[in-house]
Amino acid sequence: MGRPLSFQYYLYVSDSKVDMLLAQMDPAFTRRRTTEVSLNLKLFGGKRATEAPAGGERTAKLRRVVRYLEEHGDLGTVDEPGQFFWGLLPMCWGPFPAEPTLAYFGGSTGRTVVGLGGSGHHILGGGPAPVGQTRSVLPSMLAGLRADPEIGALTEAIKHEDDGAHKGALAAVQRATEAMPGPEQNLEFVAKRLLDGPSPTADGGHVVLGTPLYVALVD
Repeated sequence: MGRPLSFQYYLYVSDSKVDMLLAQMDPAFTRRRTTEVSLNLKLFGGKRATEAPAGGERTAKLRRVVRYLEEHGDLGTVDEPGQFFWGLLPMCWGPFPAEPTLAYFGGSTGRTVVGLGGSGHHILGGGPAPVGQTRSVLPSMLAGLRADPEIGALTEAIKHEDDGAHKGALAAVQRATEAMPGPEQNLEFVAKRLLDGPSPTADGGHVVLGTPLYVALVD
């Protein structure tokens, strides 16, 4: 019997992040995309300009961006993150219980607690993007985490300490990761680093928060 094929089963893909990075890598992509959108506006009244790319196109663009980050970008790991970081580890994930518009993935390497957050519509089958809302930027993501009363109280208690805002954000990520319901699944991802630093608790560990370009299930 031959070796079984290995497939990536994507749970989350952020087309907006991929397009933004691809435009910086390849200016010709911006010109092509502008032409496509203009044509769609003329032919279809703008309908298709807002649609997500087809599966094959989406995967090809994502792989191109990831390959560029591997070869030319600052791509680190969860324990040693660069501007971007890669990981493969057991994580709990889903809509954040206190704020379902926030998709959250939480896990730990043993050295580092990691949280990944983004807009829920990027999850496979997540539906259209809500107008005027993104959960992929740090202030909005932290606001979503603080919707949990325990996390809100925790950050409120820390905010008056030296560097309290930073410590409170790290504490929010650590607590959110601990609070995510299971079960764990083995997930692979590449994410943009938003925040990292020593754990505000006494365990001596590290905390990193990012927003993913993709998250894929790995059996």
